[in-house]
Amino acid sequence: MNVTVEVVGEDSHEFDVDDETYADLLSEVGLSPHEVSVMVDGRPVPEDQPVEAEHVKVLRLIKGG
Repeated sequence: MNVTVEVVGEDSHEFDVDDETYADLLSEVGLSPHEVSVMVDGRPVPEDQPVEAEHVKVLRLIKGG
């Protein structure tokens, strides 16, 4: 399945996924599950859940250091 990951306010990434979780997608874009919320259809999803959506929004909760 082809999945678009949109990091809100930044950029979008395209991935071809099979058995990946949302945490796997975060890792691919260089983000930690501790600094973001993963949203599907406007609702948060657990990072350890298998990817089931074709469009995912990632909201950064922490930026900078």
